[in-house]
Amino acid sequence: VQLQASGGGLVQAGGSLRLSCAASERTTTVAWFRQAPGKEREFIAAFKWREYYADSVKGRFTISKDHVKDMVYLQMNSLKPEDTAAYYCAAGNSIILSAIAEVTAYHFWGQGTLVTVSS
Repeated sequence: VQLQASGGGLVQAGGSLRLSCAASERTTTVAWFRQAPGKEREFIAAFKWREYYADSVKGRFTISKDHVKDMVYLQMNSLKPEDTAAYYCAAGNSIILSAIAEVTAYHFWGQGTLVTVSS
């Protein structure tokens, strides 16, 4: 499965961005992770029958999936400087719910798209 992420950029605090991820084929679970400089990659959101979110983005970010186009989106609102990171889309099959936030559970990764939030 090939994943292509896009939509990153520079935005002021409080602003919004929408990230997109195009998949070459359908998988049962899709997710977004992010990695800030010097930090580990962390879970942001996933879609497996329903939406799952990290507490740090709940209420501000929304993951959605277009089943027809095999696209996954991450709508990011009320952005904060601490949201600055490279954002990665990920996908996999047979991911159990208890592992949905684990980096190692995902077999397929897109390249990162950089989001920079200025204060």
